[in-house]
Amino acid sequence: MTTPEDERADLLETLAKHRRLLRQTTRDLTDEQAGLRTTASELCLGGLIKHVTAVERNWTAFIAEGPSVMGDFTKMTEADWARRAAEFRMQPGETLAGVLDAYAETARATDELIAALPDLNATQPLPKAPWHQPNTHWSARRTILHIIGETAQHSGHADIIRESLDGAKTMG
Repeated sequence: MTTPEDERADLLETLAKHRRLLRQTTRDLTDEQAGLRTTASELCLGGLIKHVTAVERNWTAFIAEGPSVMGDFTKMTEADWARRAAEFRMQPGETLAGVLDAYAETARATDELIAALPDLNATQPLPKAPWHQPNTHWSARRTILHIIGETAQHSGHADIIRESLDGAKTMG
């Protein structure tokens, strides 16, 4: 029988694995390389790390505090969307080391939250967004699985970008 502690350990281990794979795509890169677009996409490696950091930070705040911390996506302005798009790019003055440090700090905070959650079944209503069904609730567990999925998906994106940059691969 799986205990809540076993489940937390499994979730944290899976998230840690995907974080490692994502971080590994940036090994031995310069700040300039981390900011390069190497595909038709707008994505760069530093921007992907920034985005995953923001995703993890926002969704863990959602677990702890509810949908109000994420805002109402149906009322976002063009300026709001532009700020959101900027999280996918390295900005002037940003360094890969700084981006990775912010990701590590967010990961520590997430791990602490998950370890301390009294109930993985506790739910929150999703924030208003065109991509969410109205009146939908997510449990802490479902939200953690979403963070894992986002991290894994963007780790795959990072592999393609890195291989296009210099032929390096995370695995294989």
